[in-house]
Amino acid sequence: MPGQVTSKQHVDGSAAALRSAMTDFDRYMAAERGFSAHTATAYRRDVEDLLAFLGDEPMTTALIRAWLAQARERGVGSATVARRIASLRCFAHWAVRQGLLDADPTLRLRSPRVVSDLPRVADSDRLNEALDTLNRVADDPIAVRDVAALELLYGSGLRVSEVCSIDVGDIDHERRTVRVLGKGAKQRVVPLTVPASRAIQRWTSVRATLANPDECALLVGSRGRRLDVRVLRRVVHETTAAFPGLPELAPHGLRHSMASHVLEGGADLRYVQQLLGHASLASTQIYTHVSAERLRSAYQNAHPRA
Repeated sequence: MPGQVTSKQHVDGSAAALRSAMTDFDRYMAAERGFSAHTATAYRRDVEDLLAFLGDEPMTTALIRAWLAQARERGVGSATVARRIASLRCFAHWAVRQGLLDADPTLRLRSPRVVSDLPRVADSDRLNEALDTLNRVADDPIAVRDVAALELLYGSGLRVSEVCSIDVGDIDHERRTVRVLGKGAKQRVVPLTVPASRAIQRWTSVRATLANPDECALLVGSRGRRLDVRVLRRVVHETTAAFPGLPELAPHGLRHSMASHVLEGGADLRYVQQLLGHASLASTQIYTHVSAERLRSAYQNAHPRA
């Protein structure tokens, strides 16, 4: 069974016993929880960091708090502390089920309140102008590929990992949709904008000059294999920084911009939730604050009595 401890020796609750069970925890995160590779890696790193701090001591609430306090002293922020607690809760819940811990030492932990900054959003006119310019000047396969990726990130509001995971067969040009695999291995189908569809068709016409014959990925790197998310992040940073009037954005900034612009255009919040693949409407509601902030700024600049 995935996530099942395979040895009878891991029952004393010591840090050493917990360390020896990490491979089983990896299987649990992948098979039962459906975590992305990025999330699983972060959770494992957090747990391993705590276990290194514990040395030969057992995992207790007091020692976990000491570990978190040490992180705070090193300047670790509230968001990271909250994620570390989430990592440990996941691990401890699993360890209790497996008989590695008698009781869950994370039950009395309280996550810090995380104050979320408003997402950085690009001006829609400047962003559209930049994308139109890139479409006109793209004259080699790499540039054509980058335009297709940018159009997917902004036009469909996809995560960078989702864009890189798209296969050629996931594109439906007739219906102008793309099938994507989101967080928790959940699949959804989202619409393509007309410019995105055109950019993908243009890229598809030159893709064979880069792609290995057996590669199914839509977007490929210079070596012919699936495009690495780190490469795409760099492309977005460098491209947005090069255009006057645009803030330097991460890929998520294009996703934020799409959500904000669609809401400002009158879309229903639940529609945007489905587009973005959010499990909870609460995750989408931050974009209403973005739109309100931009509305207030425009009001203050334009109203004679503001």
